[in-house]
Amino acid sequence: MFDRACQIPAMSELDARLRVMDQFPGYRQILSLSSPPIEALAPAAGGGVELARAGNDALAKIVRRRPDRFPGFVASLPMDDPEAAVCEARRAVSDLGAVGVQVYTSVNGRPLDGRDTLEIFGALAELKRPVWLHPIRGMTASDYPNEAVSKFDLWWAFGWPHDTSVAMGRLVFAGVFDRWPELAVITHHVGGTIPLLAGRIESGLAHLGTRNPPEHAAAVATDLKEPPLAAFQRFYADTASFGSRAALECGREFFGSDKLLFATDMPFDPEQGPGFIRDTLRAIDDMQLAESDRAAILEGNIKNLLRRRA
Repeated sequence: MFDRACQIPAMSELDARLRVMDQFPGYRQILSLSSPPIEALAPAAGGGVELARAGNDALAKIVRRRPDRFPGFVASLPMDDPEAAVCEARRAVSDLGAVGVQVYTSVNGRPLDGRDTLEIFGALAELKRPVWLHPIRGMTASDYPNEAVSKFDLWWAFGWPHDTSVAMGRLVFAGVFDRWPELAVITHHVGGTIPLLAGRIESGLAHLGTRNPPEHAAAVATDLKEPPLAAFQRFYADTASFGSRAALECGREFFGSDKLLFATDMPFDPEQGPGFIRDTLRAIDDMQLAESDRAAILEGNIKNLLRRRA
Protein backbone atom coordinates (compact mmCIF):
# COMPACT_ATOMS: atom_id res chain seq x y z
CA MET A 1 0.00 0.00 0.00
CA PHE A 2 2.83 2.40 0.83
CA ASP A 3 4.58 1.78 -2.48
CA ARG A 4 1.30 2.28 -4.33
CA ALA A 5 0.60 5.55 -2.52
CA CYS A 6 4.02 6.85 -3.50
CA GLN A 7 3.06 6.46 -7.17
CA ILE A 8 -0.05 8.67 -6.89
CA PRO A 9 0.80 12.37 -7.43
CA ALA A 10 -2.20 13.69 -5.49
CA MET A 11 -0.97 11.84 -2.40
CA SER A 12 1.96 14.18 -1.89
CA GLU A 13 1.85 16.98 -4.48
CA LEU A 14 -0.44 19.80 -3.42
CA ASP A 15 -0.85 21.25 -6.93
CA ALA A 16 -1.87 17.82 -8.27
CA ARG A 17 -4.47 17.47 -5.53
CA LEU A 18 -5.88 20.92 -6.17
CA ARG A 19 -6.22 20.13 -9.88
CA VAL A 20 -8.35 17.10 -8.97
CA MET A 21 -10.44 19.10 -6.54
CA ASP A 22 -11.02 21.86 -9.09
CA GLN A 23 -13.09 19.40 -11.12
CA PHE A 24 -15.76 19.48 -8.39
CA PRO A 25 -17.00 22.98 -7.53
CA GLY A 26 -17.37 23.59 -3.83
CA TYR A 27 -15.40 20.48 -2.89
CA ARG A 28 -13.21 20.76 0.23
CA GLN A 29 -11.26 18.18 2.17
CA ILE A 30 -10.33 17.43 5.75
CA LEU A 31 -6.81 16.07 5.37
CA SER A 32 -5.39 12.92 6.92
CA LEU A 33 -2.27 10.86 6.38
CA SER A 34 -2.57 7.66 4.40
CA SER A 35 -1.85 4.20 5.78
CA PRO A 36 0.33 2.54 6.94
CA PRO A 37 0.07 3.70 10.57
CA ILE A 38 2.82 5.65 12.26
CA GLU A 39 3.70 2.68 14.50
CA ALA A 40 4.10 0.39 11.49
CA LEU A 41 6.53 2.74 9.77
CA ALA A 42 8.40 3.78 12.92
CA PRO A 43 7.82 1.86 16.17
CA ALA A 44 8.09 3.74 19.45
CA ALA A 45 11.77 2.94 19.84
CA GLY A 46 12.47 3.97 16.26
CA GLY A 47 11.18 7.52 16.15
CA GLY A 48 7.41 7.12 15.93
CA VAL A 49 6.76 10.24 17.97
CA GLU A 50 8.97 12.34 15.74
CA LEU A 51 7.31 10.96 12.61
CA ALA A 52 3.83 11.72 13.96
CA ARG A 53 4.86 15.27 14.86
CA ALA A 54 6.38 15.82 11.42
CA GLY A 55 3.24 14.57 9.69
CA ASN A 56 0.90 16.64 11.84
CA ASP A 57 3.02 19.76 11.46
CA ALA A 58 2.99 19.33 7.68
CA LEU A 59 -0.78 18.93 7.48
CA ALA A 60 -1.31 21.92 9.76
CA LYS A 61 0.90 24.00 7.48
CA ILE A 62 -1.17 23.06 4.42
CA VAL A 63 -4.38 23.98 6.24
CA ARG A 64 -2.94 27.36 7.25
CA ARG A 65 -1.90 28.03 3.66
CA ARG A 66 -5.17 26.98 2.04
CA PRO A 67 -8.05 27.14 4.54
CA ASP A 68 -10.43 27.75 1.65
CA ARG A 69 -9.74 24.24 0.31
CA PHE A 70 -8.72 22.39 3.47
CA PRO A 71 -10.82 23.50 6.47
CA GLY A 72 -9.00 21.14 8.84
CA PHE A 73 -6.81 18.11 9.32
CA VAL A 74 -6.89 14.88 11.30
CA ALA A 75 -3.85 14.11 13.44
CA SER A 76 -1.92 10.84 13.42
CA LEU A 77 -0.59 9.29 16.63
CA PRO A 78 2.14 6.82 17.65
CA MET A 79 -0.37 4.33 19.04
CA ASP A 80 2.23 1.85 20.30
CA ASP A 81 3.37 4.48 22.83
CA PRO A 82 0.18 5.44 24.70
CA GLU A 83 1.74 8.21 26.77
CA ALA A 84 3.31 9.81 23.71
CA ALA A 85 0.09 9.33 21.74
CA VAL A 86 -1.90 11.27 24.34
CA CYS A 87 0.70 14.04 24.42
CA GLU A 88 0.75 14.32 20.63
CA ALA A 89 -3.04 14.34 20.45
CA ARG A 90 -3.17 17.23 22.91
CA ARG A 91 -0.45 19.11 21.05
CA ALA A 92 -2.10 18.56 17.67
CA VAL A 93 -5.47 19.79 18.91
CA SER A 94 -4.34 22.63 21.17
CA ASP A 95 -1.34 23.96 19.24
CA LEU A 96 -2.05 22.95 15.64
CA GLY A 97 -5.84 23.07 15.54
CA ALA A 98 -6.46 19.45 14.53
CA VAL A 99 -10.17 18.76 14.16
CA GLY A 100 -9.78 15.10 15.18
CA VAL A 101 -7.39 12.16 15.23
CA GLN A 102 -7.03 9.05 13.14
CA VAL A 103 -6.49 5.60 14.62
CA TYR A 104 -6.39 2.19 12.98
CA THR A 105 -8.29 -0.97 13.77
CA SER A 106 -5.29 -2.55 15.47
CA VAL A 107 -1.95 -1.44 16.88
CA ASN A 108 0.70 -3.58 15.23
CA GLY A 109 -1.69 -6.52 15.49
CA ARG A 110 -2.92 -5.76 19.01
CA PRO A 111 -6.58 -4.96 19.72
CA LEU A 112 -7.89 -1.49 20.47
CA ASP A 113 -9.54 -2.55 23.73
CA GLY A 114 -6.27 -3.16 25.54
CA ARG A 115 -6.06 -1.20 28.78
CA ASP A 116 -3.36 1.21 27.62
CA THR A 117 -5.02 1.85 24.27
CA LEU A 118 -8.39 2.51 25.88
CA GLU A 119 -6.80 5.26 27.92
CA ILE A 120 -5.94 6.96 24.65
CA PHE A 121 -9.64 6.96 23.77
CA GLY A 122 -10.35 8.49 27.16
CA ALA A 123 -7.93 11.32 26.44
CA LEU A 124 -9.48 11.83 23.00
CA ALA A 125 -12.92 12.05 24.58
CA GLU A 126 -11.61 14.76 26.91
CA LEU A 127 -10.32 16.69 23.92
CA LYS A 128 -13.85 16.62 22.44
CA ARG A 129 -12.63 15.74 18.97
CA PRO A 130 -13.88 12.91 16.72
CA VAL A 131 -11.85 9.78 16.12
CA TRP A 132 -11.51 8.59 12.51
CA LEU A 133 -11.26 4.77 12.51
CA HIS A 134 -9.44 3.28 9.52
CA PRO A 135 -8.89 -0.45 8.81
CA ILE A 136 -5.42 -1.90 8.60
CA ARG A 137 -4.65 -5.42 7.47
CA GLY A 138 -1.84 -6.75 5.34
CA MET A 139 -1.39 -9.49 2.79
CA THR A 140 0.27 -11.66 5.45
CA ALA A 141 -3.11 -12.03 7.16
CA SER A 142 -3.77 -15.19 5.21
CA ASP A 143 -7.22 -16.49 4.32
CA TYR A 144 -6.48 -19.99 5.66
CA PRO A 145 -4.02 -21.28 8.29
CA ASN A 146 -2.07 -23.43 5.82
CA GLU A 147 -1.26 -20.48 3.53
CA ALA A 148 1.40 -17.83 4.00
CA VAL A 149 -0.46 -14.92 2.39
CA SER A 150 -3.96 -13.83 1.45
CA LYS A 151 -4.75 -14.33 -2.22
CA PHE A 152 -6.51 -12.19 -4.82
CA ASP A 153 -6.42 -9.02 -2.63
CA LEU A 154 -9.07 -10.56 -0.37
CA TRP A 155 -7.13 -9.25 2.65
CA TRP A 156 -8.12 -5.79 1.41
CA ALA A 157 -11.48 -6.30 -0.33
CA PHE A 158 -13.10 -8.31 2.48
CA GLY A 159 -10.48 -8.13 5.22
CA TRP A 160 -10.63 -4.39 5.73
CA PRO A 161 -14.42 -4.21 6.26
CA HIS A 162 -14.10 -7.21 8.58
CA ASP A 163 -11.32 -5.53 10.58
CA THR A 164 -13.45 -2.40 10.93
CA SER A 165 -16.40 -4.43 12.20
CA VAL A 166 -14.33 -6.40 14.71
CA ALA A 167 -12.68 -3.25 16.03
CA MET A 168 -16.09 -1.63 16.43
CA GLY A 169 -17.28 -4.69 18.34
CA ARG A 170 -14.29 -4.67 20.66
CA LEU A 171 -14.84 -1.00 21.45
CA VAL A 172 -18.55 -1.58 22.03
CA PHE A 173 -18.05 -4.44 24.47
CA ALA A 174 -15.24 -2.54 26.19
CA GLY A 175 -17.94 0.00 27.03
CA VAL A 176 -16.30 3.04 25.44
CA PHE A 177 -19.63 4.78 24.95
CA ASP A 178 -20.68 4.01 28.52
CA ARG A 179 -17.44 5.48 29.84
CA TRP A 180 -17.32 8.41 27.41
CA PRO A 181 -20.85 9.11 26.11
CA GLU A 182 -19.72 12.09 24.03
CA LEU A 183 -17.00 10.14 22.20
CA ALA A 184 -17.55 10.30 18.44
CA VAL A 185 -15.97 7.56 16.30
CA ILE A 186 -16.24 7.86 12.52
CA THR A 187 -15.93 4.49 10.79
CA HIS A 188 -14.52 4.16 7.30
CA HIS A 189 -16.25 2.42 4.37
CA VAL A 190 -19.78 2.92 5.74
CA GLY A 191 -19.06 1.02 8.95
CA GLY A 192 -17.58 -2.11 7.37
CA THR A 193 -20.03 -5.00 7.46
CA ILE A 194 -21.92 -3.82 10.54
CA PRO A 195 -24.95 -2.29 8.73
CA LEU A 196 -25.52 -5.61 6.95
CA LEU A 197 -25.52 -7.55 10.20
CA ALA A 198 -28.08 -5.67 12.27
CA GLY A 199 -30.13 -8.84 12.75
CA ARG A 200 -27.16 -10.87 13.95
CA ILE A 201 -26.22 -8.06 16.32
CA GLU A 202 -29.72 -7.51 17.72
CA SER A 203 -30.88 -11.08 18.28
CA GLY A 204 -27.64 -13.04 17.98
CA LEU A 205 -25.50 -11.03 20.39
CA ALA A 206 -28.40 -10.91 22.83
CA HIS A 207 -27.36 -14.49 23.60
CA LEU A 208 -23.76 -13.53 24.21
CA GLY A 209 -21.86 -16.33 25.92
CA THR A 210 -24.29 -19.15 25.21
CA ARG A 211 -22.13 -20.47 22.36
CA ASN A 212 -18.98 -20.90 24.44
CA PRO A 213 -17.92 -23.52 26.99
CA PRO A 214 -17.75 -22.31 30.63
CA GLU A 215 -13.95 -22.33 30.73
CA HIS A 216 -13.97 -19.46 28.21
CA ALA A 217 -16.30 -17.21 30.18
CA ALA A 218 -13.69 -14.46 30.25
CA ALA A 219 -13.88 -14.19 26.46
CA VAL A 220 -17.46 -12.88 26.68
CA ALA A 221 -17.29 -10.90 29.92
CA THR A 222 -18.48 -7.32 29.41
CA ASP A 223 -19.81 -4.43 31.44
CA LEU A 224 -21.79 -3.05 28.48
CA LYS A 225 -24.87 -1.34 29.90
CA GLU A 226 -27.06 -1.06 26.80
CA PRO A 227 -28.15 -3.47 24.07
CA PRO A 228 -25.29 -4.13 21.63
CA LEU A 229 -27.32 -2.86 18.68
CA ALA A 230 -27.84 0.52 20.33
CA ALA A 231 -24.13 0.77 21.08
CA PHE A 232 -23.14 -0.02 17.50
CA GLN A 233 -25.52 2.65 16.26
CA ARG A 234 -23.56 5.27 18.23
CA PHE A 235 -20.82 5.17 15.61
CA TYR A 236 -20.71 7.51 12.65
CA ALA A 237 -19.91 6.24 9.14
CA ASP A 238 -18.45 7.80 6.02
CA THR A 239 -19.63 7.33 2.44
CA ALA A 240 -16.40 5.82 1.05
CA SER A 241 -18.15 2.87 -0.59
CA PHE A 242 -16.48 3.03 -4.03
CA GLY A 243 -19.71 4.35 -5.47
CA SER A 244 -22.04 1.64 -4.14
CA ARG A 245 -25.50 3.07 -3.62
CA ALA A 246 -26.63 -0.16 -1.97
CA ALA A 247 -23.93 0.18 0.69
CA LEU A 248 -24.90 3.79 1.33
CA GLU A 249 -28.59 2.93 1.63
CA CYS A 250 -27.77 0.17 4.09
CA GLY A 251 -25.53 2.48 6.10
CA ARG A 252 -28.15 5.21 6.19
CA GLU A 253 -30.77 2.74 7.40
CA PHE A 254 -28.47 1.56 10.20
CA PHE A 255 -26.76 4.74 11.39
CA GLY A 256 -29.27 7.36 10.25
CA SER A 257 -28.89 10.25 7.81
CA ASP A 258 -27.50 12.43 10.58
CA LYS A 259 -24.50 10.13 11.09
CA LEU A 260 -23.47 9.59 7.47
CA LEU A 261 -20.53 11.77 6.41
CA PHE A 262 -19.24 12.43 2.90
CA ALA A 263 -15.87 10.81 2.10
CA THR A 264 -14.44 9.13 -0.97
CA ASP A 265 -11.13 7.29 -0.40
CA MET A 266 -9.52 9.80 -2.72
CA PRO A 267 -7.07 9.42 -4.51
CA PHE A 268 -6.95 5.61 -4.59
CA ASP A 269 -9.26 5.13 -7.57
CA PRO A 270 -7.92 3.97 -10.95
CA GLU A 271 -7.89 7.60 -12.13
CA GLN A 272 -5.75 8.63 -9.14
CA GLY A 273 -8.18 11.16 -7.77
CA PRO A 274 -11.44 12.10 -9.47
CA GLY A 275 -13.00 8.66 -9.91
CA PHE A 276 -14.18 7.93 -6.39
CA ILE A 277 -15.31 11.53 -5.85
CA ARG A 278 -17.48 11.39 -8.96
CA ASP A 279 -18.80 7.89 -8.20
CA THR A 280 -19.68 8.75 -4.61
CA LEU A 281 -21.47 11.94 -5.59
CA ARG A 282 -23.42 10.00 -8.21
CA ALA A 283 -24.40 7.31 -5.70
CA ILE A 284 -25.63 9.94 -3.25
CA ASP A 285 -27.55 11.72 -6.00
CA ASP A 286 -29.21 8.40 -6.93
CA MET A 287 -30.47 7.85 -3.38
CA GLN A 288 -34.05 8.77 -2.57
CA LEU A 289 -33.13 11.55 -0.16
CA ALA A 290 -34.83 14.68 1.02
CA GLU A 291 -32.77 17.67 0.01
CA SER A 292 -32.09 18.42 3.67
CA ASP A 293 -30.68 14.91 4.17
CA ARG A 294 -28.52 15.19 1.08
CA ALA A 295 -27.08 18.51 2.27
CA ALA A 296 -26.47 17.04 5.71
CA ILE A 297 -24.54 14.05 4.32
CA LEU A 298 -22.46 16.20 1.96
CA GLU A 299 -21.38 18.76 4.54
CA GLY A 300 -23.89 19.56 7.29
CA ASN A 301 -23.22 16.54 9.48
CA ILE A 302 -19.48 17.03 9.72
CA LYS A 303 -19.94 20.72 10.44
CA ASN A 304 -22.39 19.93 13.24
CA LEU A 305 -20.14 17.20 14.62
CA LEU A 306 -17.13 19.49 14.81
CA ARG A 307 -19.14 22.45 16.07
CA ARG A 308 -20.61 20.45 18.98
CA ARG A 309 -17.14 19.44 20.05
CA ALA A 310 -15.37 22.78 19.58
